[in-house]
Amino acid sequence: MTSMMRVCLILLWTVIVVQLHVPQGKAVQVFPPVNFTLTVSALARVLLRWKPNPNQEQKNYTIRYDVKILAPVSEEYDTKKTHSFQTAALHNGFSAHIRTLLFHNGLQMTSDWVAAELQPPPGAANTAVTNLSCATHFTIFSTVSLHCTWLPGKGAPEDTKYFLFYRYETCTEECQDYIKDKWNRNIECRFSVTHIIPDEIDKLIVIHINGSSKYAAIRPFQQLFNQNAIEKVNVPRNVTVFLEQNDLLATWEKPISPFSKECFEYEFYLINLKTGNEQIWNIYSNEFRLRIDVTCKYSIQIRANHHICCRRGFWSDWSEILYVGENKQENFIAWILAVLCVSMCATIVLVGIICKIVLPKKTRTILRASL
Repeated sequence: MTSMMRVCLILLWTVIVVQLHVPQGKAVQVFPPVNFTLTVSALARVLLRWKPNPNQEQKNYTIRYDVKILAPVSEEYDTKKTHSFQTAALHNGFSAHIRTLLFHNGLQMTSDWVAAELQPPPGAANTAVTNLSCATHFTIFSTVSLHCTWLPGKGAPEDTKYFLFYRYETCTEECQDYIKDKWNRNIECRFSVTHIIPDEIDKLIVIHINGSSKYAAIRPFQQLFNQNAIEKVNVPRNVTVFLEQNDLLATWEKPISPFSKECFEYEFYLINLKTGNEQIWNIYSNEFRLRIDVTCKYSIQIRANHHICCRRGFWSDWSEILYVGENKQENFIAWILAVLCVSMCATIVLVGIICKIVLPKKTRTILRASL
């Protein structure tokens, strides 16, 4: 009896071990997605779409999709959806891979990859714009302006006409206000008002520039900008400076902006006009106190930038120059000159009085005659 039980236990153990060592992935075949396509749905926006493989068994399994962007920028993520949007500069094309992920009993199984690609748009080499630079500005009307500059491509014919578009979220606009170079080519664009929302954080602005020419196909160019990173911050307001005994005190208000005062940092620029010494301090509040030499005169300027709340932008312009103190040595020299002037005048008057009293009348008559 004991031997029979032992045999049964051995057989049961053998079955369990065999089951544990049989790869679970062997029981289910994982098929790649089908109908994988890439579609440009807006400027610099790609719709990736696919369908589950109809041969894929789905009962009691969790299915997701592994998406790998190969170009223009490498990125990988997974999703349970059968579509995905990507924002990317497309002037050099776009390519991606996708595969099925199947999860069962804590195991992950994967299919083969399938690929799709968007070719770069046509155009002659070196005809696309270069050195594209853009800046936004929050206006006193609580709107956002946009200003972009660029250089024509080295291979662009002289008759090339460039055209700029920007996209923000679902809104796309073409520039109507250009500045031209000596060959009448557009090299600069201004939007006094845009659809950019000023208090958004890390939203992307898409800039697209294409062109036309009688002599060559002009290659388009796209670039993505973080809206906070290209904001030209406004100048700090109501800057005041004054002396309190031996201390310099400065106060100011945050720039015109939808962000709170805690969202800014400042640079405090101080020049000792007597010694020529220059210093810059980084300040994270709206006031500054500094012990100074009160016998010297100083100039003060302040500028601002984003801090903490969003990505740092372009530093504001410097505030108007303010002065505090006075050079005591210069005042001393002026006082000495004034004293010397008064002394000389007094001496001349005194000499005249003495001459009138002391000299004989005849001598005075002779002096008058000689005069």
